[in-house]
Amino acid sequence: MQASASTQRRVAVVVAGCLLFTGLAGVFFLLRHEPLSVLQHVQKNGVLVVATRQSPAAYYQGADGPDGFEYALVREFARHLGVEVRPLFPRTVETLLQATERGVVHMAAAGLAITPARELRVRFSTPYEFVTEQVIYRRGSARPRSFDDIAAGDLHVVAGSSHDEHLTKLRATQRPGLTWQTHDDISTERLLSEVDLGNFRLTLADSHTATLSRRVFQHTAVAFDLTESQPLGWAFSRNGDDSLLDAANAFLDLVHQDGRLERLRARYFGHSDRLNFVDTREFWRHVRDRLPQFRAYFEQAAQQTGIDWRLLAAIGYQESHWRADAVSPTGVRGVMMLTQSTAQQMGITDRSDPQQSITGGARYLRVVEKKIPERIQEPNRLWLTLAGYNIGFGHLEDARILTERDGASPDLWFEVKQRLPLLADKTHYKTLKHGFARGQEPVDYVDRIRNYYDLLVWFTTTNDRKTLQRLMTADAD
Repeated sequence: MQASASTQRRVAVVVAGCLLFTGLAGVFFLLRHEPLSVLQHVQKNGVLVVATRQSPAAYYQGADGPDGFEYALVREFARHLGVEVRPLFPRTVETLLQATERGVVHMAAAGLAITPARELRVRFSTPYEFVTEQVIYRRGSARPRSFDDIAAGDLHVVAGSSHDEHLTKLRATQRPGLTWQTHDDISTERLLSEVDLGNFRLTLADSHTATLSRRVFQHTAVAFDLTESQPLGWAFSRNGDDSLLDAANAFLDLVHQDGRLERLRARYFGHSDRLNFVDTREFWRHVRDRLPQFRAYFEQAAQQTGIDWRLLAAIGYQESHWRADAVSPTGVRGVMMLTQSTAQQMGITDRSDPQQSITGGARYLRVVEKKIPERIQEPNRLWLTLAGYNIGFGHLEDARILTERDGASPDLWFEVKQRLPLLADKTHYKTLKHGFARGQEPVDYVDRIRNYYDLLVWFTTTNDRKTLQRLMTADAD
């Protein structure tokens, strides 16, 4: 009986051991096969799939490929995660939201307003931008001051947009007789174009989109603000875990704290309101009438120097409005408005010869660029170069010293441009080596060149043939 009991005990120990081993093996098996979180899945595959829309404020083809505020911010997020961005372009706002809801994409970044109805369908990140909805009309027509001035059929909006949602709410709560027309498979930019052409009387647009688009749709103007400031956010599916959303919120908080978000805003929107109606009308007239005779020279200079011909053309337009016979009271002349000493330095014998002037100006830009510290990267390098070209590099260096005194980076154009106007303030310039300067002038100079460059990039890459044809055939008035 004792042997039997001993045997039983040994068997029990073996069985318990087997059970323990089996249990641990099961645990290890489960650990090995635990599903990846959404964030881990993105990082494992190395790709962040993002639904967006092609627009001036979100995504467009720029001079060097994909560009736009939304795209640049998402690209920063992707780099933060160590992955690449793969943009997808659903045809409508509704299909974009559906793709996000169903997890077809990892997220949506398309300037989406955070609204109660949308929050029932998707989860939003913390806001990264605030905009105002604006009623847009055609300059020269009767300007509505309120909804009392809007007749049935006047107002056109994108179906399923936040504008459509807001109008529906207004009709239910305040204006039961309010009517508007919705359009599927169409963008806000197309509606702005139709207003610009006079085909539609009114549309709605977010404030940043309206400002950017006005440089092309120059007859559009703001009638009145429809809303107070409202937030924009990235959208994520309600299915699955919060890992990617949490990572996005942490990233947005980071770029807000370290200043990157503000610098991106300044890069894409900070210069866009520099041109008024007369400026843009005149620019497009000169694109039609003057640019063709100089374009080959700009392209030739671009091949020689590696500088985008559209940037050289933007500089030339700012300098002379593309006039070969331009002369200033100080004696600079030609398309690129070269001084006599600069022309001699570049081997230019006739500043009034457009080919020589453009070639000399492009080569000189490369010369002055070398005065910028090598550590400074694009696009800051370019904007600082142009500012120094305009005001002189001694004054530019003084502005960079002021920037550094304030604890900001002297290598960022966004920071330096805020200090340049201080060079006209005795409190500041008396502490600097090169003294007084009209520091606002290089800020305006660079901002205007950036606008002209943006418009020339649009001009050479757009698929909007209707708007392009109108711009190229419009009367001078």
